[in-house]
Amino acid sequence: MNVFFRLIKSKKMLLVIAIGIVSAILWNTYQFFESFKQQEEIKMEILADAYFQFNKAKTEDDISLLVKIIENNKTIPMIVTNGEGEILLDQNITYKKSNQEKVLSKKLKEMKRLHTPIEINISENKNQYIYYSNSEILERLRFYPLALIFIFIIFLIILYTVFTASSVSDKNKLWSGLAKETAHQIGTPLSSLLGWVAILRTEAIDQTYVDEIEKDVEHLSVIANRFSKIGSQPTRTISNPSILIEKTIAYFKVRSSKNILFNYTQPQQEILVKLNKDLFGWVLENLIKNAIDAMQGRGVIDISLKETSTDIQILITDTGKGIPKNLHRKIFEPGFTTKERGWGLGLSLTKRIITQYHNGKIFVKQSQKNTGTTIQINIPKKK
Repeated sequence: MNVFFRLIKSKKMLLVIAIGIVSAILWNTYQFFESFKQQEEIKMEILADAYFQFNKAKTEDDISLLVKIIENNKTIPMIVTNGEGEILLDQNITYKKSNQEKVLSKKLKEMKRLHTPIEINISENKNQYIYYSNSEILERLRFYPLALIFIFIIFLIILYTVFTASSVSDKNKLWSGLAKETAHQIGTPLSSLLGWVAILRTEAIDQTYVDEIEKDVEHLSVIANRFSKIGSQPTRTISNPSILIEKTIAYFKVRSSKNILFNYTQPQQEILVKLNKDLFGWVLENLIKNAIDAMQGRGVIDISLKETSTDIQILITDTGKGIPKNLHRKIFEPGFTTKERGWGLGLSLTKRIITQYHNGKIFVKQSQKNTGTTIQINIPKKK
């Protein structure tokens, strides 16, 4: 019976962590969409100002820059009308001459629903109005969150199915099959997302936003790869743990408070050890996330990597609230948590990955109230 409950808890742990990461990526994608939308609104305001200046220009004025700004709008559909609603100009709208009036009329109604028109004062008592809709790329970006919600729903279905199975044997087979199928299904929207990231690279937008969404999509790919390993013995290969540590730190730096400082002390010589890089990366993410939470958005995280004759040692130290001595072992038990919100599964999963898959050890090396905590990982070099 105890084995049964341990299996239940480990599966639950994997699902909760995966759902948490997908939720974070979903939020980041939403922020990216909103930022891209704001950029298009700013672009239209600049275009409207150029259009206004163009209409006000005199014969002798140099209007080459204004013309260039107006002509360079090749992505955002727009319609210019007079005060009576008559269409004077349109851009980036495809239609045939035979149905021009019908298409533009329909498009104008859509634009009126989407955005408040930009008013241009041509002269006294004479105004024109610019209506516009989202570019094709922005319209397609609206489906990014839907793809991630679809993935989120898949995880929920797995959660429900696994925990209603009738026996340990059935649960194990079902979990393994669904996890692998989930990883397979995630591949389709992931390929699409990566394709659209490539398209965004060609757009005149701040590429830092694209860099971050690309990192999150790649991170989602890693999650899918982790799930694909469920039900089989993970393969370990000779790897450099320093590279994984640096990659994890870089990922958290841009997603954490600016008041958190990351320090990494790496060995002078390259260290190589057998690791499953996906699962070991999961360990690093859990420990660094816990350290960030313990510091409540302000403090220092020190990470060091060193080598002895028998193993490698990774120490992660935070300046958080500390852990009482009587809880040093208990924190690695499934279901234990000191947080108001949380299921207490992350450290239990971390311990399982280190001890069962890497034949290593993980423990609280030292902790002091309101000073901080050091977690140490030892992984043997020859096993």
